[in-house]
Amino acid sequence: MNALVPFDPIKEMRDLQSRFSLLYNRLPVKGEKGKEESLTPAEWMPPVDIVEDEKEYLIKAELPDVHREEVHVTVQDGLLSLAGERKFEKEEKGKKFHRVERVFGSFNRTFELPDDANSAKILAEFKDGVLKVHLPKSEGAKQRAVEVKIG
Repeated sequence: MNALVPFDPIKEMRDLQSRFSLLYNRLPVKGEKGKEESLTPAEWMPPVDIVEDEKEYLIKAELPDVHREEVHVTVQDGLLSLAGERKFEKEEKGKKFHRVERVFGSFNRTFELPDDANSAKILAEFKDGVLKVHLPKSEGAKQRAVEVKIG
């Protein structure tokens, strides 16, 4: 016999919002220079921060439960790509998942490199589930203060 489940409008709205989030996470995004930066159709899209100081650009990506061996950083044709996979935890005998909200699968984020980036000296580190990519600026590109005379 099937039991009737009461209608929960809040749950329905959350489910709808979740589905829309997945849809929008798969769409292309316009980059800083108007070019498209790809968000490859993937199961998940790790959040990324990009910070600039006078010496470098720092890209930080949150990759919880991703193993170092599953992360790949490449630079080609002026594009920086972060790719990898977060594998689904297998259900063990005697254990049952009651809720799975985290998304699993492969990801691929691609970003256009700034003109003043020195991709030959790029460094990456992975610690505590955070990937940090250090992208130094070219020597000639370092900003200098210039005094402008007012006439």
